[in-house]
Order: sequence, then structure tokens, then C-alpha cells
Amino acid sequence: MLVNRPSEPAYSGGPTFQKVPLVLDVAELGTADIAIVGAPIDDMVSHRPGTRFGPREIRLAVDGGGEPAAWHMDLSVDPFSELVIVDHGDSAVFPGNGVASLEALRATVSAVLGAGPTTVVLGGDHSIAYPDIAAVAAHNPDVAVVQFDTHADTATEIWDVKWSHGTPFRHLVDDGVIPGERLVQVGLRGYWPFPEEFEWAHSAGVRWHRMEEVIERGIENVMDDVLEEISDASALFLSVDIDVLDPAFAPGTGTPEPGGMATRELLRAVRRVALEKDLAGMEVVEVSPPYDHAGITAMAAHRVVLEALSAVALRRKRNRAPR
Repeated sequence: MLVNRPSEPAYSGGPTFQKVPLVLDVAELGTADIAIVGAPIDDMVSHRPGTRFGPREIRLAVDGGGEPAAWHMDLSVDPFSELVIVDHGDSAVFPGNGVASLEALRATVSAVLGAGPTTVVLGGDHSIAYPDIAAVAAHNPDVAVVQFDTHADTATEIWDVKWSHGTPFRHLVDDGVIPGERLVQVGLRGYWPFPEEFEWAHSAGVRWHRMEEVIERGIENVMDDVLEEISDASALFLSVDIDVLDPAFAPGTGTPEPGGMATRELLRAVRRVALEKDLAGMEVVEVSPPYDHAGITAMAAHRVVLEALSAVALRRKRNRAPR
């Protein structure tokens, strides 16, 4: 086990998430609550590459240093005090062989879950959703997926490629990994998916909330509906594609679409759903540093993770409190 020196500022020393200990041996993960896993994979993108650099930049998008700490002033909790959080490094990648990289990620997530911790995966493009969610669903079949995304990612193939970043949720449902009614999508907008994908989603039982609905009704009301839609599931998987944010807040992504959420809306939504449901797994994807400006996209992704961790910490703290 390698533990970063607590005296280091954020810009110095080992680049683990929030300076948490680096624990590469699965056998040493048993005491951890959360394990951060990087998935530097972007072989499956249909437009601008660069998300392979996402995990590193998300880890570095913190201005603190010293011992891990992040006091959430609204929840009055520090997730690093309430939870044992470690960084498990990156899953193995095979440049030019995206399928092999995806298979390696599934094996990595399965191994970590088997050791005990909940995984938070830093992408990488959204093709990682299939192996990531498949591993979590095998560990906890009664899981619902809430997907924050501009795009539904429910095509059968993109440019004649099945395992694209635009296809994972179609195959997760079609392959029976998750039932369609256990997938809820928030933030869809723009000019894709096409009507045939929406028709498939409707027939499969998938629920979605377009960005237009978020604008008209407000994110809090939409999240009321989302929580009702997943109320029969015992656990939650959070899949956050950073392009759900408007490009003004997240320019560093491969397929940006104007008209999206503000960062504050996404943070509140993630916090809300993670407070209400046990977190079985999480991923934040599609951060592409070559297109970022001043690190604001990586910073948004980093704060999405912190928001979820803080909610998990408060939820567990409440559950431990004497009745």
C-alpha cells in the first residue's frame, strides 16, 4: 500500500483522487467503503477523442492538499471522515483494442466489488457503462440506473460498431443485464436519438426526462419523479455523462450539445438521488481534457463525485445514529 504524504499540496506528489491512499492490491481493499477506479478508454468515440485523459484530470481537479478532506457546508459532513475511501488506480487498457479494455474494466470492477468497496469509475468514454453496470448488476441484481446525459446512448451500433459510446444502454437492456424499467434518463436534448430509438425505449419500459422538462418543471420536481420511478429498486447506479451540462459549464467533452444543465442543477440532482438510495456504483464519463478550458469540465466531474460521496456519507451516518 502506498499512502501519499499528508503534507503535500494538491499539485505535488501522487495524483490520487483527493489525495486518498493508493491501494492497488485487491486483497487490501476489504476495509474500504469506496474505491476510485480509472478507466482511461476512448477507443469507442464517434467524434472527438481525448477522454482517455479524463481520469487523470478528474483526480487532479482539486485545489486542496494535505490529508483528504471535503467539508460539505450544506450537508454538514466530510465524506473522508465518515467513509474509508481509496484509489485503486486505473483498469488495464489495450490501446487500439477497445473491446479488450472494456473486458478488463469489467473484471476490475467485479474484483473490487467482490472485495467489499463500492466502485466509483472515472472515464473514459461512455462505452464503459456496459462492463461497469454489468459488473455491478451481477453483484446486486436489484439495482436501478439513473443516467444523466445529453444522449440516450441506445443505438444498436454507431458507424457499424456495436460497442460504441452511443450504444451501451441499448445492449444493457437487450442483453437482460438490467430491465428497461430500471433505466431512467435525465437531460436528453438536441437532435439524437431518432424516433426509432425512442420507440424502442418506450417498448422496453425505459423512462426519460428531456431537458425541456427540466427547464419547464425544475430539476427538483423532475427528481421527485425519478425517485418514484426507481422506488422499487433496493440500490442505485449513477451514470453521469458530463455532456449533460451545457457546454458553457463543460466544454471539455467529445460531443457537446448546447442547451443543457447548469452545474448547480446537476450537483443538486446527484446529491438528492444519492441521499435517497443506497449507492451500488457510479461512473462519471466523457471528460475530454484536450477540449477543456481552465479545467472547468474536470472540476465539474470531480465535484459530481464529491457530491455523491457526501450524500453517501450522510446517509450512512444517519443509519448509524441511535434511534
